[in-house]
Amino acid sequence: MCGIIGIVSKQSVAQVIYDGLLVLQHRGQDAAGMVICENRKLHLRKDNGQVSDVFHTRHMAKLHGNMGIGHVRYPTAGCSSSAEAQPFYVNSPYGISLAHNGNLTNIEKLKADLYAEDRRHINTESDSEVLLNVLAHELQVSGKLKLNIDDIFKAVKATHKRIEGAYAVVAMLTGKGILAFRDPFGIRPVVYGKRETDSGTEYMVASESVALQTSGFELVADLQPGEAIYIDKHSNVHIRQCAENTQLRPCIFEHVYMARPDSVIDDIYVYKARLRMGVKLAKKILNERSDHDIDVVIPIPDTSRPSAMELAYHLGVKYREGFIKNRYIGRTFIMPGQVQRERSVRRKLNPIDIEFKGKNVLLVDDSIVRGTTSQQIIEMARDAGANKVYMASAAPAVRYPNVYGIDMPAVEELIAHDRSDEEVGKLIGADWMVYQDLDDLIAAVQKGNPEIKEFDCSCFNGQYVTNNISNDYLDKIKAIRNDSAKNDVEEQLVVGMDLHNNA
Repeated sequence: MCGIIGIVSKQSVAQVIYDGLLVLQHRGQDAAGMVICENRKLHLRKDNGQVSDVFHTRHMAKLHGNMGIGHVRYPTAGCSSSAEAQPFYVNSPYGISLAHNGNLTNIEKLKADLYAEDRRHINTESDSEVLLNVLAHELQVSGKLKLNIDDIFKAVKATHKRIEGAYAVVAMLTGKGILAFRDPFGIRPVVYGKRETDSGTEYMVASESVALQTSGFELVADLQPGEAIYIDKHSNVHIRQCAENTQLRPCIFEHVYMARPDSVIDDIYVYKARLRMGVKLAKKILNERSDHDIDVVIPIPDTSRPSAMELAYHLGVKYREGFIKNRYIGRTFIMPGQVQRERSVRRKLNPIDIEFKGKNVLLVDDSIVRGTTSQQIIEMARDAGANKVYMASAAPAVRYPNVYGIDMPAVEELIAHDRSDEEVGKLIGADWMVYQDLDDLIAAVQKGNPEIKEFDCSCFNGQYVTNNISNDYLDKIKAIRNDSAKNDVEEQLVVGMDLHNNA
């Protein structure tokens, strides 16, 4: 999962892209970058770290231009090298920069084809660099010095035919315009909007609508599955369907955890969807334990708050904030490596003892992946004096890895894999464990847009919408994503930093 943004304007765009990336920071904290076009010259800044760490005043002063793209990244393969920071750039043809959210699932074949047939060299392990080179090759096929609109959309159509998986892409053709497109299933989100200024109409594309809203852009629409938008340097907008056999099956985990609650994705208000998750979960608890002894409902901040509030209301019990969050610690789910996650939990949350002492507490989280965080939080609740600690998940049990751009771990590291709800509860130390039912989750999200008939729910049911995920592929990503591999990467990075600092 990453965040992307692109802007075509009549004035400087660096500050607007910076502001947009700050708003999308929740989608990736590993690296950030932007590339700005000034006439036919590019200005690039990218590095590891959060947005405020990567861009200082001295960097922003050099980012001149009225067209650009930006990216925030978290590593889907556990690699934290700065070489993986985006946007990527390739000079041939035309000078193309690209940022990408998602994951290509036929990456090995693409790499082989790029080398053997397209004569292109790939310098990183990032599938985004592969995607950039595929697009560059298809644009080069035209053989033209000056591209027209048909040439650009033809290249996107050919790119769709070659790549598989989930992808929301924003690319910049140097001195020409901004191109964005979405995979044929619409798994990863991308929206576009506009704002009127004294100098003319400006356009922005972004992963989430909140990036538009905070910069004063009006949301126009989501890109549809397989759809592409091209905004030239004069702010002329062209939209075309570029893929075959499209169907909207967006990732439901965006609504559970990934997206900000103030975003609208595929016409679904994320906040309202999370409220409805709380209603569904309350009904399940009342059906299964009508004689429950819950004294208070406490959310695990921040994502679970809307669900927890509605759950408490429909249970008829108190809702309280029991944990204070240190906002300078990143989201633990997307931190690379178990060691780093474990160290962060107790630094991230601190309990308010008075809300726990002598009470039967129902903790509500948006989801439970590895279970390590839940276990530590339950221990904190007991240490704060809770009588009993129950745990509720607004999402179903995560039993399968996600292959479409969310770095869920090797299947053996998912606490719910091959375990019952009761077994999970026992492992994390809860007196009772309750998960949302998948049908209820789908209903809660789908109510926001009944036209969406299906969602990608693969991390809950193991059904991958692209129908090309083999056991061999799952074994390969398991080898990359398991925590021992990630910890090895972390140790290598620490050693490298020590050597650099001592040089």
